[in-house]
Amino acid sequence: MPTLSAIHIFPVKSCAPLTPLEAVVERRGLRHDRRWIVVDAQGRFMTARKHPRMTRVIATIDGDALRVEAPGMSPIEVHLEADADARVDVVVWDSALSGRRADRQSERWISEYLGQPACFVFMDEPARRAVDPNYARAGDEVSFADGFPLLLISQSALDALNERLQSPVPMLRFRPNLVVAGTPAHAEDGWRSIRVGSVAFDIVKPCSRCVLTTVEPETGSFDPSGEPLRTLISYRRTPAGVMFGQNLIPRSTGTIALGDAVVVDA
Repeated sequence: MPTLSAIHIFPVKSCAPLTPLEAVVERRGLRHDRRWIVVDAQGRFMTARKHPRMTRVIATIDGDALRVEAPGMSPIEVHLEADADARVDVVVWDSALSGRRADRQSERWISEYLGQPACFVFMDEPARRAVDPNYARAGDEVSFADGFPLLLISQSALDALNERLQSPVPMLRFRPNLVVAGTPAHAEDGWRSIRVGSVAFDIVKPCSRCVLTTVEPETGSFDPSGEPLRTLISYRRTPAGVMFGQNLIPRSTGTIALGDAVVVDA
């Protein structure tokens, strides 16, 4: 029986994950996952694709605040602007929406760390971002994740990749929310709907991979070998791109925990 073997929550998009024993599944994905984003002076989202040092920013949830730390920086707490109307327009891929701007202290902190003007933005309840209607139902929402509420990868898929590599890579190169053990490699490619514990999900689209997989999260730099993307191209390339893992949309809410059974419904 497949089981849930790891949970990753990324409080800030492209930054380091939390690895809890359990998580609450909401309509937009795991609670606290990618509810914060870093944007540039034009409101465009910033990621480790161009700013690999972002992977070394560790963000933890501290009540209503976010605590962040990074190499060479003093830890600080990130608070929302006191003015409830302090909203900022942001663009994530093709999505335009508004969120709550964080305080000026945290704006100075992240700007110094990244070496350019930047600020933290929070996705509050009024901020709405629809999932691509080609894969979703009316009313489906997503956080600041690339396109879908959750990403799932089987542990065996990573194991099969690492057998092809001279230097194995960790699962974090692929930044999944859920890791499933006890399946053949890439079994998830054939799934259409699953239950993790009591929570139901639709599996709607393979995840196309990019240069982000070549960022070493432990160093915040690009892997000079270009791996694992170079190897993935050799056996996971499709007309739609290089695929690894599956995107999920929740069809119910609730709590999931490590060790939960993963039941394939279709």
